Amino acid sequence: MAGQGRVVLEMKGITKRFPGVLALDRVDFNVRAGEVHLLMGENGAGKSTLMKVLSGAYPKDAGEIRINGKTAEIRSPHHARQLGVAMIYQEMTLVPHLSVAENIFLGREPSRWGFISRAQMRKEASRLLHRLRAGFSPDAPVSGLPVAKQQIVEIARALSLNARILVMDEPTAPLSQKEVSSLFRIIRALRSSGAAIVYISHRLEEARQVGDRVTVLRDGKLAGTGPLGRLSDGALVRLMVGRALSRQFPRLPAAGRGTLLKAEGLARRGAFGPISFSLARGEILGLAGLVGAGRTELARCLAGADRPTAGSIALDGTRRTFRSPGEAKRAGIALLPEDRKAQGLVLGLPLLHNASLAALDKFTRFGFIRRGREEKVVSGLVRKLDIRPPDLDRVTRYLSGGNQQKVVLAKWLAVSPRIIIFDEPTRGIDVRAKFEVYRLITSLAAAGAGIIFISSDLGEVLGLSHRVAVMRTGRITSVLPRKSATPERVMHLAMGLNPGR
Repeated sequence: MAGQGRVVLEMKGITKRFPGVLALDRVDFNVRAGEVHLLMGENGAGKSTLMKVLSGAYPKDAGEIRINGKTAEIRSPHHARQLGVAMIYQEMTLVPHLSVAENIFLGREPSRWGFISRAQMRKEASRLLHRLRAGFSPDAPVSGLPVAKQQIVEIARALSLNARILVMDEPTAPLSQKEVSSLFRIIRALRSSGAAIVYISHRLEEARQVGDRVTVLRDGKLAGTGPLGRLSDGALVRLMVGRALSRQFPRLPAAGRGTLLKAEGLARRGAFGPISFSLARGEILGLAGLVGAGRTELARCLAGADRPTAGSIALDGTRRTFRSPGEAKRAGIALLPEDRKAQGLVLGLPLLHNASLAALDKFTRFGFIRRGREEKVVSGLVRKLDIRPPDLDRVTRYLSGGNQQKVVLAKWLAVSPRIIIFDEPTRGIDVRAKFEVYRLITSLAAAGAGIIFISSDLGEVLGLSHRVAVMRTGRITSVLPRKSATPERVMHLAMGLNPGR
């Protein structure tokens, strides 16, 4: 039975401090051979810190690590790899312009007589890819591979190191459902071969498909551990947040009357369209559809990031054309992009400057930023959104995913938008942070903003929308009122099937 092997990794009493923060407080954690051990908890609970201690990125302040029964003082990521520990991050660490084989053996290229043996490198890479049933060539440039196949390259690289402890950090976040199924097949095969897998995820419904045991951290401490099958979803949520959530989604406010935005025949060649729809004041319009349906492309056109090739957009009955995001912003349209790190934030800047970035004209006078006014406005947004820690000088890169998402929202709230487009706003954030995002969205709608909500989580779309527009192959196939938008009906429409079959 999976998960019944010997303990290959044991972490006892692990403690880690940062200036002013106790990130890990005497945490215990272990993994067995042939087991997928889930590591769960809120953003900021200490999951990543614990794994960075294991991978050699952070030195521990106290505690003991034992690998295969032997005490290990892990000095660096390179040392961790030598000990058989490999990290597979959500953000890929591959070199795009190199081939698959070159990425797998980067820095460890096989050689003969002092020269790199490309034939041997290709042979070994082919063997690893065959083991993973990859279906692509070791000569393929990584830049041409979709995200799911790049992830396979990361796994192949870990296997090339003879890693027996694999840490996967939110591995399904960028994947489609079909790609997730393929990844789970690989994980099951690795588990059957005796690998010990640590699987960090917020997607409980997916994690249950491959997980054997679960450990939950809360506020840097061990909240609980045990067989996954013996813990209900409610019990896991209570372990993560310290209490039960009263309900999954906040109560929706009544949608206002009057059309705020209207799109007619809107299209962008090769991306979507023609599309026609309307959005009322105070309404949350959900966009449902499979990956590639055109939802993000539509959002970018509405926000001025891309220009449509046909059709029109009207705000309050007045036709508008946006040649840039700046023009859309001045008209009151804000987009929280799907990739918050690459498109929504400047990670190297502090929280203060990220949150004020879209509203600098409000804080400048004679070309100079009025720091006092900037800090006053941003501090108010930090309190309103409960951004933690509330340190305006904290570099945004070091905030948790949920708090980074709040900083993106703060940036746009500073300009008081009338229409806010949320594209995958809860991707990669924990249960409580998700509920806070839901609450913020409904409160914005209650204040009269029009909301367009895009999510690959159908339950979110159905639970948070007044109406659901279903997209397929670049077109809206139907707009359903909340009462008739069932999961089955939406999926039939998204897949082009007859709902009656």
